[in-house]
This record gives sequence, C-alpha cells and structure tokens, in this order.
Amino acid sequence: MDGIHLLGEWYGCPADTPEFTRADALRKLCVALVRDTGLTVVGDAFYQFEPQGVTGTVLLAESHLAIHTWPEYGFVTVDVYVCNLATDNRAKAEQLFHTLEAALKPKRTRFQAIHRGGKDE
Repeated sequence: MDGIHLLGEWYGCPADTPEFTRADALRKLCVALVRDTGLTVVGDAFYQFEPQGVTGTVLLAESHLAIHTWPEYGFVTVDVYVCNLATDNRAKAEQLFHTLEAALKPKRTRFQAIHRGGKDE
C-alpha cells in the first residue's frame, strides 16, 4: 500500500477566527475542503475544548485528515494521510493541505512529507 502522509505545524495563526476556536466552524471548513479536492468523506468527529481549542478528524475512504488547534498559542498541528490503492491521490492530499493552510493563515510553518507503504519484499 503506497501513500503519502503530510504533516504540518503552523505558528502565528490568528487566534480570533471561528475556524480556529470553534469545533462547528472548523468542521464545516475541513469537510468542505475535503470535498472540494475530490476526496471521499466517510465520517468525522470534532471536539470543542473549553475555553477554546479544537481537535478534529475527517475520516476518508482514502485515509484521514486530523487537526488540532491551540488558539492561546496561535498554533495548529495537521496531518493529511492518503492511500494510493486505486489511484494516485498525492495531488489531492497536497491541495487539501495547502488550502487548509491558506484558510488558517499561519505566519510560519514546518512541513514534512512521509512516503508510507510499498511492497514488503
């Protein structure tokens, strides 16, 4: 099973936006962006921390999107993992990752891409 796992750490995000602080707004954004890329949503779960912060996952037929926000630090961690069983989904994963990054507007980022799977020989 070949796949790509994109990992991001986003610093200096504006902490006063609803998508950064409220589970319902972040869920709506994530699900819409997943669908816009052509990936397939099969479920989701988002949890609202008090007084702020969100953790969420969108389950994909192709794997997952996971996101965690810390508004008090202007910090987000995100990972997008997609498998390439029937088709190469790398471009869709990259589009999802970058459009989500643009929506949350970090001032500084760290990025890693990990190739996963392959034949066990």
